[in-house]
Amino acid sequence: MISENTQRTKYVLGDLLSSSVAWFCFNCMRYSLDLIHSGFTSLGAFLSSPIVLTGQIVFPLLMMAVYYLSGYYNDVFHKSRVQEFFTTLWSTGIITLLIYFLALINDATPRRRFNYEMIAVLWGTLFVFTYLVRCIFTSYTSRMIKSRRWSFNTLIIGRGAAGVAFGNKLDTMPRSLGYKIVGYVSIPGENDVKDMSLPCYTLDQIKEACSENNVKELIVVPTRQMPEAVLDTVNQLFELNLPIKITPDRLNMTLSNARISDMVGDPLVDISSSSMSEGSKNIKRLLGIIISFLVLVLLSPLLLAVAIAIKIDSPGPVFYNQERIGLHNIPFFIHKFRSMRQDAENGSGPQLTTDDDPRVTRVGRFLRKYRIDELPQFWNVIKGDMAIVGPRPERQYYIEQITKRAPSYALLHQVRPGITSLGMVKYGYAQNVDQMIERLRYDLLYLENMTLLNDFKIMVYTIKTIVTGKGM
Repeated sequence: MISENTQRTKYVLGDLLSSSVAWFCFNCMRYSLDLIHSGFTSLGAFLSSPIVLTGQIVFPLLMMAVYYLSGYYNDVFHKSRVQEFFTTLWSTGIITLLIYFLALINDATPRRRFNYEMIAVLWGTLFVFTYLVRCIFTSYTSRMIKSRRWSFNTLIIGRGAAGVAFGNKLDTMPRSLGYKIVGYVSIPGENDVKDMSLPCYTLDQIKEACSENNVKELIVVPTRQMPEAVLDTVNQLFELNLPIKITPDRLNMTLSNARISDMVGDPLVDISSSSMSEGSKNIKRLLGIIISFLVLVLLSPLLLAVAIAIKIDSPGPVFYNQERIGLHNIPFFIHKFRSMRQDAENGSGPQLTTDDDPRVTRVGRFLRKYRIDELPQFWNVIKGDMAIVGPRPERQYYIEQITKRAPSYALLHQVRPGITSLGMVKYGYAQNVDQMIERLRYDLLYLENMTLLNDFKIMVYTIKTIVTGKGM
């Protein structure tokens, strides 16, 4: 079985080669069709000119950047031919417009037809060469998977009759979907099937099982509708950082706009990642890094002033670092300006902030009102722990209480937590677990409607909250 990195490298090198060849061929056609008017005496003179040689290096790299942002390299095994066609079509279209306005607009003539011809020739050339190479790789990959020469070690979460039947069905399909069942895991409360030929594990053994069997996929197949037990199980699976799929007919709950991962045979719903497109995810991550870097640089005088004010106001460190639970249930340390006394939780365990909380310092009250205490979290965004917009991260202590009463909270771990969120905009800070559960419905609503446009709207509303001082 080829590794994911090797497969991704094949696609990247294939795109780089096709982009270079396509740009070279475009320049040849550009000269032959008389789409340039720079007075070159021959094709060789044109192709060997410094500006064309520079473009032969620069523009294929620009194309690769757009291909990366399109999300094409995120999943290198389970590609849809239709989706691949349209992804290639619109990404090469964007590249065409970028190149036209960056380099080719100087070749434009008053005769509009020549400008349209130049754009059409470039778009067509880029699309044909790029899609041809991609189609070859994807077709080969599909054949290898369907013939079972390539497969992905998979654990079935569910040892009941439904889980075993589903595993047998996957193993006996005429055309494989790529899943090689290597074992089963019990869901608490199920009636397990006895005398199984494959290894069986408990949830406590699943980490070891995944490591020993080099597991790449998890499929949840509960015997009956047990939303609480299944969601509790799913919550424990997130930290494995593996794709988690579920049979939708087996669970009566809101799965958000989860993606259908397999259209052939029984559809499986991917609940380990959000419904946002792969391209949007990459763009969101890139924008998050750029915006966070600019915020930290531009507001550095304010950050320094806040640090000095905190030191003068009360004894203790400037920053407050606290463990929170993030993407795929993985813990990380969130960074904030300290707004409370240093001994705010000494000996009393985790406590939420309330109105007129005596633990909040004078400077801290101002910082919390305008959410200035949250600014260091932009460093969390750069590190990849958080996003600018996403459900607010909580401590494990409170997550355990929330999931007992609202198991759907587990679904929030499929995305990076955020500095701000729909819940923070619509509800604000929670002062107890009841309010956390109330705010949860806004976070689930966000999960169902994740788009870059909605993220932008939430950021605008957050800025309004900050300006009006409604942070507490």
